[in-house]
Amino acid sequence: MAILKEPKTLIDSAYLIKGTIGNVGMPGAPIAHFSLVVNATTGTVSGMAEITQAIDRPSIEVKVTGNVRSTGYGKVTKIANLTGEYIVSVPTPAIGSYLQKFTAYMDINDEWKGTGGFTYGNQKITDVPVTSEQ
Repeated sequence: MAILKEPKTLIDSAYLIKGTIGNVGMPGAPIAHFSLVVNATTGTVSGMAEITQAIDRPSIEVKVTGNVRSTGYGKVTKIANLTGEYIVSVPTPAIGSYLQKFTAYMDINDEWKGTGGFTYGNQKITDVPVTSEQ
């Protein structure tokens, strides 16, 4: 029988998780790559998300915050939510930029694998695979 120890510091209760939300391998599909620090004690999350797509435009980088909650039953043992904003520059001849929202959700197991989705700009991607690099 293993005995679990209580975390002594915030560092002991935090972990890094990296992964993707989207149809990786599907040509032209938008993919959200995430790198998050999770505080296992409080359930808070912070980190970065990068949206890539196999078309001729740069990727979008977003600082994100959110939370992870345990469900307590079934295959989906955790529910994670992320939010953030990124800067969009308007094309010439216009001048300026504005903030655009990013949101993501993940219905996952303890290995951070499951289904999820994300929104950015006018794009809404739903019911796609979530995978982790763990």
